[in-house]
Amino acid sequence: MTALDTLPDGVLLSDGGLATQLEAVGHDLSDHLWSARLLRDDPAAIIEAHLAFLRAGAQIVTTASYQASFEGFAEAGIDGSEAERLMRLSVTLARDAVDRHASETGRTAWVAASIGPYGAALADGSEYRGRYGLTVTELRRWHERRLAVLADTLGPTGADLLAIETIPDVDEAAALVELLRGSGHPAWLSYTVEGTATRAGQTLHEAFSLARGIDEIVAVGVNCCDPADVLDAVAAAHGATRGAVVVYPNSGEGWDATARRWTGPGRSLTDLAEDWVDAGARIVGGCCRVSPDQITALHGRLRPGRRG
Repeated sequence: MTALDTLPDGVLLSDGGLATQLEAVGHDLSDHLWSARLLRDDPAAIIEAHLAFLRAGAQIVTTASYQASFEGFAEAGIDGSEAERLMRLSVTLARDAVDRHASETGRTAWVAASIGPYGAALADGSEYRGRYGLTVTELRRWHERRLAVLADTLGPTGADLLAIETIPDVDEAAALVELLRGSGHPAWLSYTVEGTATRAGQTLHEAFSLARGIDEIVAVGVNCCDPADVLDAVAAAHGATRGAVVVYPNSGEGWDATARRWTGPGRSLTDLAEDWVDAGARIVGGCCRVSPDQITALHGRLRPGRRG
């Protein structure tokens, strides 16, 4: 049995941009730790951000560990043991929000422990390029300790699965698949893409095929990409693996890593999401610049729980 076997049939709605919601209520996330800084400075704010998405209709919330790394915390003067505690805390905060929401509404939700790419820890936009100049072995070594910490939270009172997300490059995915293989830790594997290729330029068929035969990978898909690129990715995911398909694009705006801001026009996900579900997506939500209001709109359009 996998984590997805415990979820209800049909479409499942994930949350939107955690940092987007935190910034909307006044938090400055401009430093290199991004939302992970609030694990130390204001954990209650993270709970409230999760609750905003749960109240909007999300059935899956993703932890504030995307930008968390031992190297990044060390730059902020946080030692290894405290960094590990903060990573575990990200799961505790999400679980607290889910439990509080359940006590208020009687509705269950699930926690996905976020494992972001190496490029996110660099805080220079590298997650939208890939090709870091590291070998698969070096990337495996970099991810190993953090993945182990978050995987240790899996269980009824912690995370339900790992969200390996915004992966721009097949090499990085291969490193993470090696760590998952045979571990028994359920995870989804989600790439950030441009057009019909990964950000590093590999075909989606190659990217998704890495998950074939890996029991631990219960879903594959895309996130933090232009919504217009999702439909082709759903088709490619179905063609390469039998796992469920997860999609949660950003608003369609572009990230300016130098200015550290989003640029260009955004677009609504609502009018596109039904096509994603009809094509076979099972888990649908949003990433950067997708607010609780947009999750509410998706909830109204997709009627989570219906079969895709």
